[in-house]
Amino acid sequence: MKKLDVYLTNGPGDRRLVGQLAEADRRIYFEYDSGFLQDPLWLSPFKLPPAPGLHEHRDRNFGPLFGLFEDSLPDGWGLLLMDHAFTRRRLAPESISPLDRLAYLGESAMGALTYHPPDRPDDLDQRLLDLQAMAREASRVLAGSAADVLPQLLRAGGSPGGARPKVLVGLRDDEMISGEDDLPAGYAAWIVKFPARGAAADDGRVEYAYAQMAQAAGLVMPATRLFETPAGDAFFGATRFDRLQNRRRHVHSFGNLIHANFRLSNCDYELLLKVARVLTKNQADVEALYRQMVFNVLTHNRDDHVKNFAFMLDAAGEWHPTPAYDLTFAPGPGGEHTMTVAGEGREPRREHLERIAEGAGIARRDATDTIDAVATAVADWPRIARNAGLKAGSIRPIESAIRSCLQRI
Repeated sequence: MKKLDVYLTNGPGDRRLVGQLAEADRRIYFEYDSGFLQDPLWLSPFKLPPAPGLHEHRDRNFGPLFGLFEDSLPDGWGLLLMDHAFTRRRLAPESISPLDRLAYLGESAMGALTYHPPDRPDDLDQRLLDLQAMAREASRVLAGSAADVLPQLLRAGGSPGGARPKVLVGLRDDEMISGEDDLPAGYAAWIVKFPARGAAADDGRVEYAYAQMAQAAGLVMPATRLFETPAGDAFFGATRFDRLQNRRRHVHSFGNLIHANFRLSNCDYELLLKVARVLTKNQADVEALYRQMVFNVLTHNRDDHVKNFAFMLDAAGEWHPTPAYDLTFAPGPGGEHTMTVAGEGREPRREHLERIAEGAGIARRDATDTIDAVATAVADWPRIARNAGLKAGSIRPIESAIRSCLQRI
């Protein structure tokens, strides 16, 4: 039987035992620690509420782990790098269990949960990073040609979620080091993205422009910037909202909170706002997510799946939505929104937005004000895009798609 202790790690020297994960006969179990249950935090209120006894993960249609722990694991890109690391250690990736992967992440997972004893190689130091070299290496990995992955990429890129290549870094002025673990004084935690295989070279500038447009539309955003290289590349970066200096924050994605598979288009924004209302008990948070939905609809961001929304637990034990992330131009599956808008995925209109608002307890006048304010910001796309360094050939197709979205509302 494989076992791992799970801790809630708030920062260096400040951690609390949550319980123990175990795997036996390909079944996953979790038991909360008795001390944790004396003064529990509801880390996963819907699917793993704090209660004594052994909890067996039975929702295999969702995935191999409880959603609480699934959020610690990376998606496609991070799993690919992890498989390279296991192969270097002469371990077949198909033989690696979910608990092996959590142990590999150890204290380096996103969010505040850590897994002990960790099983990390100790030969990767915090040397200065070269974004250009890591971008080239990421391209080789995606193409399947990187037999021996650059150690810095394994370290800095091993835990981020999503399919697009990305790395976790520590930044001080323009000096950059690996950012998976606790950072030296003066460094801030950032995440930097590289282009996906076959993607346009200016994807970073597009996402940066979308971040500027989202901020103008009133969305809560992390700090963002473009990391430009002497070779002319520009990589999108954002500060990590799960880190503040070396203080960690517990983050739970919407999809894993309710055990909804992000690869399937089986959720509606109506459910997102209902969950937010129950979880946060704060109408302002519901309205913030409504604004983000409107932004996605009007900017043709249709990669709006259930893991692209998340909630964060604050120091008082209260939940709030995280800042918005992964905002960019995206066609979506079959050209539709991954999450439907009042049942409509292909051409959501004002009536669909208003129906969502009504179900979420948002006054019609407030919904109208939000829609109009976001529309005003979004209509400024050409100027924002030019300021981000995008060329006319990249601006026009997005402008056309945005214009169509605006005409429908």
